[in-house]
Amino acid sequence: MKIKLPHWLKMTASTLLWILLWWVISLLIHKELLVPTPSQTLKALLLLAADPAFWLAAASSMLRILAGFGIAAAVGTVGGILSDRCKLFDWLFAPLLHLIRSVPVASFIILALVWIQTPYLPVFISFLMVVPLFWGNVRTGMANTDVKELEMGRVLGLSRKQIWKEIRLPALAPYFRTACVTGLGFAWKSGVAAEVICRPDHSLGDLLQTAKLQLETPAVFALTVVIALLSLGLELLLNKIWKEKTI
Repeated sequence: MKIKLPHWLKMTASTLLWILLWWVISLLIHKELLVPTPSQTLKALLLLAADPAFWLAAASSMLRILAGFGIAAAVGTVGGILSDRCKLFDWLFAPLLHLIRSVPVASFIILALVWIQTPYLPVFISFLMVVPLFWGNVRTGMANTDVKELEMGRVLGLSRKQIWKEIRLPALAPYFRTACVTGLGFAWKSGVAAEVICRPDHSLGDLLQTAKLQLETPAVFALTVVIALLSLGLELLLNKIWKEKTI
C-alpha cells in the first residue's frame, strides 16, 4: 500500500536533505571563503535583516523587476495577438524575437549600458528577457483556439466582445499562466544579473557585488538565498491568485 505524503512535507524533506549535503560539503572544504556553512550563512542573513538598507534594496529590486515583467506581459500579449491576426506583423517581428532568445543576457546588458541609465537598466533587461515568452505563448494560444467553437459563437450571433470573453480568453488563460510563472523566474535572473553589472543604488545586485568584492562569501550566499526566496514567494502568490480566479 502506497502512502501519499503531502506536497509540503515532501518539499520540506527535500530541502532539508540539500541543506544537509551543503553542510557536509562545507565541513569537508572547511574554508568559509569558498563554502560557508548553513549556520554562517544564516548569521549573515540575520545581519542583513537588521540593516534597513537591505530592505530598501530588496524593495527597490522587486519594483524594478516587477515593472519589467509587467511591461513585458502587456507588450507580449498584444504582440502575440497581432502576430496571430496579421501574418505580415508576425513575419516582421519574428527575427527580432529569435535574436532576443538567442543572444546571452550579458551581451544585452553591456550593450544597453551605452543607451540606458543605470536605474532603468534592470527594468529593460527584465522586460527584454520575458517579452518573447508572453509573445510566443499568447500567439500559440490564439492559434490553438478551437475553430469550431469560434464558428459556433458566430452562428449564435455573439458579438466580437462576447466571443473574446466566452471563447478566446478561456482558451488563452493556460498559455498566459504558463508565461507568467516561467517569466517571473526569467525576470528575476536577468534583472538581478543586470543589477550586478550596472550596480544601481539600493539594489540586491549591488549588495551582491559588494559582498563578492569584499570576499564576504556568507553574505553572498545569504543574498542568493534571499533572491531565490523572493522569486519563489512571488511565484507561489501568483499561483494562489490563479487558483482563486478559477474557483
